[in-house]
Amino acid sequence: MLSFVADMPPLEQERILCSISSAVKYAVPANIVLAVAEKEGGKPGQWVRNTNGTHDVGAMQFNTAYLRELARYGIAADDVAAAGCYAFELAAWRLRKHLRNDQGDLWTRAANYHSRTPRFNAVYRTDLMKKAAKWADWLEARFVTVDVTRADATPSMPMANAANAPAALTARR
Repeated sequence: MLSFVADMPPLEQERILCSISSAVKYAVPANIVLAVAEKEGGKPGQWVRNTNGTHDVGAMQFNTAYLRELARYGIAADDVAAAGCYAFELAAWRLRKHLRNDQGDLWTRAANYHSRTPRFNAVYRTDLMKKAAKWADWLEARFVTVDVTRADATPSMPMANAANAPAALTARR
């Protein structure tokens, strides 16, 4: 196990490792994927019923309203609920779609993961920004990072010894 997560509980280890690898795979800022994972706070196999009759499923609390879209790709609810990195990859894929295709600033688009309804988006957005800032600091202490919100960004060197660590994309305000 990598030393930067070795002292964490297994579910936290999975959340961090899967979030970072999924962010890299889908070229999404790692701190945003980590913030969404923390905000959603789901667990493998978990189903949470919403007031509108839908459910939030698995570690990344993927709403069942999206299952019709996922079914076109052969993805079922059990796939979304399963342990491992697959749910994080689906979330990073979905976040990438929001970040590339939706309207609004970076944080509004990222908060569309939760809801496009302005009042729900705004609450989620505010907390997401706080969590993403915390995760950006965490990543910068351990990895070479690049702030994707700055055109003139240069890689930052980690505060901790992370020689040969891969670069992680982050987003700041």
